[in-house]
Amino acid sequence: MQLYEELVARGLIAQVTNEDEIREMINAGKATFYIGFDCTADSLTAGHFMALTLMKRLQMAGNKPIALIGGGTTMIGDPSGRTDMRKMLTREDIDYNAACFKRQMERFIEFGEGKAQMVNNADWLLELNYVELLREVGACFSVNNMLRADCYKQRMEKGLSFLEFNYMIMQSYDFYHLFQTHGCNMQFGGNDQWSNMLGGTELIRRKLGKDAHCMTITLLTDSQGNKMGKTAGNAVWLDPNKTSPYDFYQYWRNVEDADVMKCIRMLTFLPIEQISEMDGWAGSQLNQAKEILAWELTAMVHGREEADKAQAAAKALFGGGGDNADMPSTDLDPSSFTDGQIGVLDLLVACGLAPSKGEARRLVQQGGVSVNGEKVSGVDQRLDQALFGGEGVIIKKGKKVFHRAVVR
Repeated sequence: MQLYEELVARGLIAQVTNEDEIREMINAGKATFYIGFDCTADSLTAGHFMALTLMKRLQMAGNKPIALIGGGTTMIGDPSGRTDMRKMLTREDIDYNAACFKRQMERFIEFGEGKAQMVNNADWLLELNYVELLREVGACFSVNNMLRADCYKQRMEKGLSFLEFNYMIMQSYDFYHLFQTHGCNMQFGGNDQWSNMLGGTELIRRKLGKDAHCMTITLLTDSQGNKMGKTAGNAVWLDPNKTSPYDFYQYWRNVEDADVMKCIRMLTFLPIEQISEMDGWAGSQLNQAKEILAWELTAMVHGREEADKAQAAAKALFGGGGDNADMPSTDLDPSSFTDGQIGVLDLLVACGLAPSKGEARRLVQQGGVSVNGEKVSGVDQRLDQALFGGEGVIIKKGKKVFHRAVVR
């Protein structure tokens, strides 16, 4: 099975501009392609994961990836799939986030001479003269067509700013620039980027009289149609300081039964033949499939050792034996205690189990918090500092989130 056929079998391809030409290019390893990553945070998320694995698959087949860091486009903000305007970031914040992205990408993609390249569109977008840009590319875009684009539909309901309206032009200009300077003949992205990507191919055709191609990746959604990669309203981060390897493992270990095989097919590098044999699994076998999924993805992001630790900790907590020393933990400073005690709401916030005392209060009131196996009785409950010595206390949030708190 060649690469394009494997991508189809894994359910990764959503839309393509010219299937025959794209199939021929990537199967022959002749594609120079790019995927863009706007620097809206200081870490990539599980939402970026499929794009990274796609880049890896294509590079393994001889194609040349270009990782485009959106230092310029982040200053505008992509309106795709949003009902509100993105927070405006400073140039310093964007540069810092870009450096964080680069370190994380290097775990997946092999960069270097003759290999993958990393570029930042701030290098050309921020140097553009507005009037010259209007004269060069403005006539190539129809406002009527732009307003019909899916990427603007949700924003139109609450008001689309002129700032965001320019995003399609900036993304299209990226493809136009990379086509000329790096021989980039393909763009890949999420299916919500289709309109922006077509803008790039049209700009290249109208300005240069040449063909370029794009392919969108199927968005990873659960069985209810919601985007995967979030837990309790927060992103699942690839940075271990934002989402621990254990919590990352647990996110994938806890996917719904209906979603586990889709995730294995789309995200892991297990042979497609092995995955096909797993398609008939049911009952307890699905739990085994979830463990395989969680271990494979954790090993890719954090390394095999961290994946082994996370799996051992999970099995210890859920009755499978093993050592729970690798459970996520927080070292509390003695100053966290007042008169030798700490309130349960303060404890949940200090351990990162709730973003605020208001959210912590809600969790307790719903009966979702236990300490050392005992359900927390009320929001005013206080715990003695002496409990936090030695092995500390084990806090349970909901059914599947465990955390240790210790005073050192």
